[in-house]
Parts: sequence; structure tokens; C-alpha cells
Amino acid sequence: MIAALRERLSGLKSFQRGIHPPHRKKYSEHAPIELFTPTGDLLIPMSQHIGPPCKPTIKPREEIEYGQIIGDIDHPISAPIHATLKGKTAMTVITTLPGPGGKRCDAIPLKPSEEGAVPENFLASFLDRNWDSVEPTKYEPEEIITKIRAGGLVGMGGATFPTYFKLKRNPDRPVDTLLLNGAECEPYLTADHRLMVECPEGIIVGLELARHAAGAERAIIAIEENKPDAIEALKKAAVGHNVEIAVCATKYPMGGERQLIPAVLGRTVPSAPKGLPLDVGVVVVNVSTAHGIARAVVRDQPFTHRVVTVTGLGVKKPGNYLTPIGTKFSELIESAAGGVTSEAIKVLAGGPMMGPTVPNLNVPVIKGVGGITVMIDQETAHWHETPCIRCGRCIDNCPLYLSPTKIAHAIKHREYDLANEFDMQACCECGCCSYICPAQIPLAQYIRAGKNQWRIMQTKQKATT
Repeated sequence: MIAALRERLSGLKSFQRGIHPPHRKKYSEHAPIELFTPTGDLLIPMSQHIGPPCKPTIKPREEIEYGQIIGDIDHPISAPIHATLKGKTAMTVITTLPGPGGKRCDAIPLKPSEEGAVPENFLASFLDRNWDSVEPTKYEPEEIITKIRAGGLVGMGGATFPTYFKLKRNPDRPVDTLLLNGAECEPYLTADHRLMVECPEGIIVGLELARHAAGAERAIIAIEENKPDAIEALKKAAVGHNVEIAVCATKYPMGGERQLIPAVLGRTVPSAPKGLPLDVGVVVVNVSTAHGIARAVVRDQPFTHRVVTVTGLGVKKPGNYLTPIGTKFSELIESAAGGVTSEAIKVLAGGPMMGPTVPNLNVPVIKGVGGITVMIDQETAHWHETPCIRCGRCIDNCPLYLSPTKIAHAIKHREYDLANEFDMQACCECGCCSYICPAQIPLAQYIRAGKNQWRIMQTKQKATT
């Protein structure tokens, strides 16, 4: 109640409902981005985007150059995968392993070379702030789209939707606004924050290129108010550009498309899974994706590394590390972040609201992983599920106006058709309902499990018809 009143009085951009979990960003928000170069073998998964997995384009025991395409597939919803370090493939091209979310996938083992693993001065090049001479409109929209696809870019906010396809113009659904998502509302994570502070000029150029490709007239950067240094940096970098800055209330899940668009533009996106931001003339791009767009289009740099926040009270040196895709969690935590403390009990791929607990520490960093959170007992929720008391708090706080308790009860009784009648598929699994539930019912987890079971049932049904 107090937080909602404060938002209305302050004039900050906001949306209805949502929650206010502790930020816990102080562990890493002032830690500059550092380059991490692993010495152990990489495991580069072939499934790092929404859509069918890539197929290997290399052979056993082949010498691989940095940036070389090692996986691709001829499908509209896809993005190629590049070698993130110079090295050599194993005797067996493909191995199968669990990904950060636990789902098994094929991966290419790659042994890094002892010398010349990445181009010289890679970190300086990545954080280069000299973008003044770039004129985004000199690139044709199709050229931008082609270079983004060739660079292997996907949504780095976690959705991993191929960026080129999102920006490709559709005459039936024209875009008038390009919205840059700098909210980074997930507790603990600061990778996007640091990139906005350390390389705002590249982000602005990427935003302009994305707007030009999509045919949008308006470009807006949305940032939560708890990042004043990032707001200031982007305001300075945006001077001379037709770009607006929208300061948003610090609320979870502000970074969700269906929350950010109503907050900034006052438009309501139709319900998922069929409704898209395109239906209201908007394309949303993450700030890290925008930075990747600038590097791919202007400098022909493929998507090989991403900034990963390693944080939490369970790690000795929280920080933000520019990490090659395919690096094992274990090596990044141990070699870059100093290892775990004796009190560490849980490791998440992401933040505590939406990040899954990893099955083991040998899972690889993938394009959609922006953080690793190592938690101790005091940071971890201890679930003691009791019967629902019908308080309605999950309904009052659901940002998508769903009834999580009804969906979860239907799933418990394996009534999946009934769960779909309550819009199970529309749930974004943000975790607001689980966080707010006084009965400590893991509602979001029930819904996630229900959606997975429904997909399995649909697959089996198609196979038998």
C-alpha cells in the first residue's frame, strides 16, 4: 500500500500489482566488469535459443578458431553458435549433458588453446566507448538483420528469442516504438547495470540500429530508479540522439515485457502465449542485447561472451565477469569469484525469483544466463507448505491478473485442461505468487511443472495420431 502510494506521488513509471523483494544488489553493483578466460574444457550447448537446436558444423579433433561457427540450423527461429575461444574439439563431437535449467541437451566439448584464446585486448574492445563516428541509418534494415543473425544474437534478458527475427519488419504488425529494457528487476543481478555504466555509448548505438531495423519512430530506455549511475550515464550518452529515458519504479517484475510496456507506454499486451508486444506496435530489447547488436553490426563481432554476475553471500568474491559461453559454473565460481564459502548451500542459474537450482556445478554458461547466485541458509526460503487459506494475496499481486491458486490446485489433481481454462499458459513464472503466499505454497513451481507435463502430453498425443 505504502509503496503503491509512493509510486503515484513520485511520478515514476509503474504497473499494477507486483511485489517488492529485497534488492540485494550491493554485493556486486559496484564491481567493474572483468574478463574471465577459463583454462578447463568448455561445453558449448547446441540449444541456446527458443526454437530447434543447432547441428554441429565441425568435426572431431578439429582445430577451431575464435568466432568460428560451430553449430547452426536452417530454421527461421534459430541463431548460430560460435566458438567462444580458440581450441580443439574432442574425439567425440557431441556429448549430452544437463543444462542450467536441468534439461538435457547436446553440447560440443572444446579444449582451449594455451595461447591466443581470444583476440588481443578483448575486454577493452568489448567495453570500447568510442562510438561517436557511427551513423546507424547508413546501414540498410536488411543488412542489420543479416548481421544480427550471423552474430548469433538472442534475447539476453533470459527469453533467448532470436533477435534478428524479433526485429524483422512485418507489414501486418508495424512497430512504432523500440523499448530498451534496462530494468534488471531480478534481485542480486547487476550484469546489465554494470554494462550501462561502463559502455552506455555502445548500448545507444545498438538501440538506434534496432530501431532502424524494426522501422520504429520512437526509442525509449526504461531503467529502474535504483540505478542512478546508469541513468546518468545513459542520459549523457543519449545527447544528440532521438532517445528518451523513462525512469521506472523499483518493483518486481518490472523487466517483464507485459509489465514494462504498460508501465512506460500505457498499452496492454494481449494474453500469452499468442499475444505479443508486436500486437501493440512495440519491440522490447534488453540492454545487453543492444550492446551485442552494435558489436555485431558495426564491428562484425559474434556473440561469444556475456557478462555474468556471480553473487550471493555464499561466494567469496562477488563480481561481474565477461565470460565465454560454455564455461562451466564450477570454474567461473572457483577461479574468478574465489570459490564458495563454507556456508554455501544452493546455487541458482540466475536470480532467486526465476532462476532454477542447478543440478550440478559442471553445467555451462549459456547465452540466456546472466547470473549465478550462491546462497547461504539465511538467504534461502524454507518451504513448509500448508493448506491454502483463501486469502487471495496471490491474485492481488499477480502482474498478469491470473488466479495462481486455482491453476495450482488443478495441476495438483492432474486436471490440466481445467488449468488451461484458468490460463496456465499465460503465466510467466515470475514467482510473485510463491513469494507472497502466507501458506508457503510453491505456486509458481506447481505451474511450471504443470506446463511441462502438458507439453509432454501434447507431444505424446501428436506421436500417436
